[in-house]
Amino acid sequence: MPKLIDAPTIIQAAGNKPKQIEEYAGRVNSGHSNVSVARMVAPAGWIEPGQRPEFEEITLVLQGLLRVEHEGGTLDVRAGQAVVAQPGEWIRYSCPEPAGAEYVAVCLPAFAPETVHRDAT
Repeated sequence: MPKLIDAPTIIQAAGNKPKQIEEYAGRVNSGHSNVSVARMVAPAGWIEPGQRPEFEEITLVLQGLLRVEHEGGTLDVRAGQAVVAQPGEWIRYSCPEPAGAEYVAVCLPAFAPETVHRDAT
């Protein structure tokens, strides 16, 4: 039988400004360890520490612009576009435009704080 997920769990985000993370499926909200699906709402000027996660991350931008820095340069990902980061790649996300960004992140396996490997601040 399909399982209804009534509501997401709000998870604290890393970064210089408050970003809302709503986990629908993952270790916290549904007990999934193989995948996590979360909606993010980040304000203008938000930036998080760089990271070198152990998981693949597929990010679909719904509104605004999400900037993705990587070792080879920078990608600006706009509404209707997606970006895929492979495990072990260094990346840093930010929202430089006034509208901020809304996006969905899918992590395989599921996001876990001990597997994201954020840069020291």
